[in-house]
Order: sequence, then C-alpha cells, then structure tokens
Amino acid sequence: MADKKQLGDLLVEAGIITVKTLDRALERQKGSGKRLGAVLEEMGVLTDEELIDALARQFGFKTVKGFASRTFTWDLLKLVPEDLAVQKLVFPLQHKDTMLAVAITDPFDTDTLDYLAKKNGMKIFPVLATRKEIHAAIRVHYLGGKEPGEKRPTVLVVDDSRAISTIIEVALKKEGYDVLVAHDGVQGLKLALSHIPDLIICDTVMPRMDGYALLRAVKENPATAAVPLILLTSKASGEDEQKALESGFLDFISKPVQPVRVVTRVKRAFELMKNLRK
Repeated sequence: MADKKQLGDLLVEAGIITVKTLDRALERQKGSGKRLGAVLEEMGVLTDEELIDALARQFGFKTVKGFASRTFTWDLLKLVPEDLAVQKLVFPLQHKDTMLAVAITDPFDTDTLDYLAKKNGMKIFPVLATRKEIHAAIRVHYLGGKEPGEKRPTVLVVDDSRAISTIIEVALKKEGYDVLVAHDGVQGLKLALSHIPDLIICDTVMPRMDGYALLRAVKENPATAAVPLILLTSKASGEDEQKALESGFLDFISKPVQPVRVVTRVKRAFELMKNLRK
C-alpha cells in the first residue's frame, strides 16, 4: 500500500487527480488487491492510456507501445522471471551492459524494481506502458499465447486438489467441452492469459494465488475481463455465497463436488452469457 499511496500522492502533486479523488480511490482499493491505476480507471477518473501519458509528461518517463510484435531473445526474457512478469506486469525490453529497460505500469513500484536490480546486478530503467500492452507481450513471448475463438467451448479448472480437478475435467469432457487444468492460482492465471478460456472454475483456497485474487487478475486484464468465473468452495453459507457473487463471480458451487451439479452450473453459465450478449 505504501507504494500505491506514493503513486497517488505524486498524481495529486502533479494535479492529475485531487486529494478527494485519491482518498476515494484508496478507500475503494482497500482489500481489493487492485492497482491504484485500475481503481482510478474503474471510477472513470482517467483511462489507462491517460494515466501513462500523464505520468510521462509530469515526471519525464519514456513510454513504449506496440512492443508485443517485436522479437525478444530468451536471454533477455529470463532476466524477468515469468511468474513476476505475470503477477507484477513487468516486461523486459532491452539489455545493454549493466542496464535493463523494462516496461512497467507503475514506475514507483520500488519493490519490483529493486528485486530485479539485485537479481540481475543491473540498473533498472523503467519505461511506461499500459496494462493492455504488457499483457499482450506477456501472452505472446512468455506464455505462447494464441488467439481466442476455439470451436468448442473451453473451460479452465483451477484447483489444487488433483482428485477434484480430475472429477470436473472428466465430467465436462463427456459433455463435449475442452478442458484446461491448473493446480494453483498463478498457473491458472498463466493458462487464462495464454488460452483465453470461455469459462473458469476455481477453488477458493489455493497456493500462490487464491480464487478471489485470481478473479481480480482476470477481470483487470482487458483480454480476459469478459471471461466468467465460477467459485468452488467448501463454505456454503448465505454470506459466503453473497460475498462470491458481489465480488464478481458468476456462480457458486459448494463442495463436495458432484459431476451432475458442475455440468448443470456450467451449462447455465454459458446460457446466461449467451443471453447477455443478445
């Protein structure tokens, strides 16, 4: 939060937002796990592109666009670990001598920049890019991304229990769905970014990234924002269901997992999405 607030204070000092707007954004950000820029965009205060342009003008940062289509060597890409690239939205652009230029959305994320400097023994030069641009580059160069538009609906199942994920996978494949499986939240996010599934089913409690954090990461990415998510949980109280739905999950499936119930909820989810698109 300290880094986020620092960014907010700088935006206020530059006259990009008001103190009142910052206070509202920080209050809305509490417990969400979202970046301040994403919260400000949701509030309609400024777009991702406007934020990057404003920061560049006020603080002298350089910007970069359209770099997903460039060629990057593996020697360069490995200077930024894949998991860090996905979670922190940072992408290596150029390496020369002891200098590493990286695309980043928040140039005041000192924790990430300091980590890269120490890991590689280099001076890090941050270059501003929108979340959309960085997501696109990560999909292509780290995750082997492909374009959406599969003939059969694809469901991504994210659950650290191999028994549960296998039950769901078998049930859905019998119904004609293509199924992707991940066993922790970060792996699930990588598959979501690289394959753009039509639906995600995820557990509440998972290693590295829980179901709610996965939901936020998926919804913050323009490429996956429209993908609906269904939450799997062993907690089935009315309050738990209300929390899941208010957080943005399309539906809620309680454990123990029953194949018939999963298939029914998946079919209903696709029907709901179909009606929403009409």
